[in-house]
Amino acid sequence: MTYDITALRAQFPALSAGIAHFDGPGGTQTPQPVIRAIADAMGQPLSIRGRMTPGERNAEAIVTRTRQALADLLGAWPTGIVFGRSATQLTHDVSRTLSKQWAPGDEVVVTRLDHDANIRPWIQAAEQAGATVRWADFDPATGELTADDIRAVLSPRTRLVAVTAASNLIGTRPPIAEISGLAHEAGALVHVDGVHHAAHTLVGLEELGADLFVCSPYKFFGPHHGVLAARPELLETLRPDKLLPSTDVVPERFELGTLPYEFLAGTEAAVDFLAGLDPDATGTRRQRLAAAFTALEAHERTLRIQLDKGLSALPGVHVHSRAADRTPTVLLTFEGRSAAEAYGFLAERDVHAPAGSFYAIEASRRLGLGDTGGLRIGLAPYNNAEDIERLLTGLAEFLSL
Repeated sequence: MTYDITALRAQFPALSAGIAHFDGPGGTQTPQPVIRAIADAMGQPLSIRGRMTPGERNAEAIVTRTRQALADLLGAWPTGIVFGRSATQLTHDVSRTLSKQWAPGDEVVVTRLDHDANIRPWIQAAEQAGATVRWADFDPATGELTADDIRAVLSPRTRLVAVTAASNLIGTRPPIAEISGLAHEAGALVHVDGVHHAAHTLVGLEELGADLFVCSPYKFFGPHHGVLAARPELLETLRPDKLLPSTDVVPERFELGTLPYEFLAGTEAAVDFLAGLDPDATGTRRQRLAAAFTALEAHERTLRIQLDKGLSALPGVHVHSRAADRTPTVLLTFEGRSAAEAYGFLAERDVHAPAGSFYAIEASRRLGLGDTGGLRIGLAPYNNAEDIERLLTGLAEFLSL
């Protein structure tokens, strides 16, 4: 297909402000169909889920449709889709539930590449159960986390491996399928943080070998909430803390309180928006999503090449995103200048590329950047070549001061 970036950008009201957005890893801008779906949901009768009144039936339909939409997006099962406030909250919840089965001597593997939302909940759960935490390292020179790095810390006592599918700081994509195979051979479950990954690549839970997978719709054009995808038969074995009158049916037993129906409607619309990126694609929604992500990845790859070439010509720029397989996400630091200064300088010119460690505190420290991190440039499907040139021009001006 021809990736019609002009038509795509026209769907995003926020882009009319003239800002070049490189802050997508923290949350993308919202297209009109998603905004409209949220408003439409709130403009119709809406109530607690049920089958009696129009409001009850509308709520039930929204939840059912959105579970199916996310199952199509993630290559999962509708009855394995759990909604929550955020991926962080869902990871905390599932860590506390799983740790009920752990005992002293059991082991949990976390990595130094991960966002802290896939580290600290597991450390805290392990401490409460008396289990041991083992750390898998990555190579700061290359940014690579390999299957061998995970193999080195596995043992017959490993109960869970928590690993990112893509680093939100430097973009590295570890070989999740291979890592999952090793973890399963050791008898461990695999919990994958897919928050950054799902925004750039079509997910297939079975292909990844993930037992549990979390993502955030607001990273791929949707509203602010979290999603957990898992095998339904695994969820049936887990007993989360819940209210006495709450249903014990899976996946609802993991959802605390009333769901944000209007946000779920927006998420369904976001998945459909993604599926429509290739207007010539036909078939099931999953098939159309596959075509769309192929086009999306090609577009982002072209922009990343343009960005990498431009950055290589700038003096005093240190690029920390070096993995062979990575998302279009680049972390920079500057000789003699702070990333925070660059952030402010660019923001004044309507180029948004934030600075920090972005909760990937262990990765930032391992890279030698302490808790400060660097300037993160994150490409999104609506970025274009003009955005890249504006960024490069701004950085050149900053470095010339």
